[in-house]
Order: sequence, then C-alpha cells, then structure tokens
Amino acid sequence: MCKTGLLAGLMLLLGGAVQADDPWIVYKGGDGPGKGKHIVLVAADDEYRSEELIPQLAKILAKRHGFTCTVLFAVDKKDGTINPGQRDNIPGLEALQKADLFILFARFRQLPDEQMKYIVDYLDTGKPIIGLRTSTHAFNYDGKSKSPYRKYTWTDSTFAGGFGRQVLGETWVSHYGNHNVESTRGLIAKGMQKHPIVKGVEDIWGPSDVYGLNNLTGDSRPIIMGQVLKGMKPKDEPNPKKALMPIAWIKSWTGPSGKKARVFTTTMGHGGDFKSEGVRRFFVNAAYWCLNMEDSIPERSNVEIVGTYNPPPIGVGSHRKGIKPAELKIE
Repeated sequence: MCKTGLLAGLMLLLGGAVQADDPWIVYKGGDGPGKGKHIVLVAADDEYRSEELIPQLAKILAKRHGFTCTVLFAVDKKDGTINPGQRDNIPGLEALQKADLFILFARFRQLPDEQMKYIVDYLDTGKPIIGLRTSTHAFNYDGKSKSPYRKYTWTDSTFAGGFGRQVLGETWVSHYGNHNVESTRGLIAKGMQKHPIVKGVEDIWGPSDVYGLNNLTGDSRPIIMGQVLKGMKPKDEPNPKKALMPIAWIKSWTGPSGKKARVFTTTMGHGGDFKSEGVRRFFVNAAYWCLNMEDSIPERSNVEIVGTYNPPPIGVGSHRKGIKPAELKIE
C-alpha cells in the first residue's frame, strides 16, 4: 500500500479524524441508540444522485440516531472532486476494517484490486450489508480484466449474477415500471406488517421506477412490494397491467468463512425517493435491523432532514460539479 493509503488507514483506525483534504467525510455520532457503532456508506452511482442521498442518510443516522458514519465517494483522480463517472476510484475503503455496517449505493464499478479487496474481505466477516437501488449491478469488470474479483460483475455466469444476485438477492434485470414515466408506490408485503423495518412506516412513494426481478435468491423474503403508478405523482393511479413486484427484501449472506450476515436490499434510491418520509424511515429502520438493534427502533424513527436536501435531476453527468468530500460538513 502507498504511504498515502497507510496514513489514511491509520487515521481511520485511530479515531477517524477528518482533514480538509480527505477524500471522504465523517459524521460523528452523538447520543442515541447508535452511539459507539460505525457505519461505512459508499456513494458511487452515476445516475440516481447517490452522492446526494448517501450523505443525507449518513447525517440522519449520525445526528438523529447516534451512529458515526464514514461516507466514501467516487473521486476524480485528477482534482479530488466527487465524480460519479470515475468508476475505478473509491478512496477510504480501508474504513470497512472497523465498520459495523456497510451501506452500498454503487453502479458499474471496476475498482482496482487494492480497493476491491476491502469490500470482499468485509463480505466474509459476517457483518451486515445494505444495498440500495443500482447496487444489484454494482460491479462491472470488462472482458479484458485479470482481476480475481471480476466474478462480482453483474452478468457473471460462474458466480451467477455476481455480487447482486449472490450477496443481495438479485442482479439487474430490467425497468419494470416505465423509466421516468411510471413512479412507485410502496406497499408493505403480506404478513410483514409487524416487521421492525416497517415500524412507523407510512406513505412510501418515489419517482423511481420499479425494477424487474427474476427470482430472489436464497432465503430472501420481500418486505415491501412496489406498485407501478401510471404517472410521476404520489396520487396517480396504479397501472393495472403490472403486478406488484418486490422493491425491498431481507436475506442472509454467508461468506467463505461460514459467518452469516444480515442483508437488506431495496431497489428504491432515486434521489427524489429520499424526499419521502416513508422511504427515509424504512432505510433508517433497516440499519437498526441489520445491526440486530430492532428492539431499539422507535415507534416512529426521527428521519427529519438535516440541513437541506435538494438533489439535482437524475441522469449521467448531472451531478453537482467541483465539490470535494470535505466540503459536505453537517449543518
């Protein structure tokens, strides 16, 4: 590892002090049920504004619930700014060595081996994982790659479906709802009304379209079903030609060591989805559940926005330009 990497790792292991030029941001947890727990969140999607949603989720988890959150980004190698189009650089992944929970929002990454190793090593710890929206197709190694981690590619045939299908429960299949035309209403799955993840959750809606699925793998159990709406407003009528499709589910993942981890996956995660209180609440509740802290979930988790949250429109290249991670301090 280079000297810079060693220094960064040492800083994280010794307390996570943040310097002005660090390519990540740490939100210190205060009082709350999450005090003493460390969550590492990755924003590395180039379409749905993960670089806006993930920091806001981290702020809520830190300020409202006490978790210390380290947020990592896809960072431009030339100028150190947040650049979702930089598909081969997520500095700071060594923070996973001390993480209690890993929240991933990524799309089509091809990371260098020294970075990807931290993710793969984490997957064998038995610690929990949350995957958001495009994380079903988080990794995409090209055909020329000689990386030992290329099997995590979403289309892989030997490690069928790669990271998405094997770890999260499904890989990319299709847009089931018409993209940017048909939005999503979330309905709690039959028999799951008392599950801790949906405690206090009401009015789930977002401008994201429902993703298509083939078959959820392993012991996956749907928690929330997605109803395809005919338009892009919360009160639009459902499309009667499209049946309900799982948009959030739980499962377990067992790595080579035999240690079993809790996994939560949702195909919601469009930047606009997070304006919905119901969406924010089931995201936060899922973090508690993944950490075996479901008994600490409040009747209605505090998911009030911290500061402001107005993400730019979705789309490749429409992210805010020229911003470095250290500029995203908590308000």
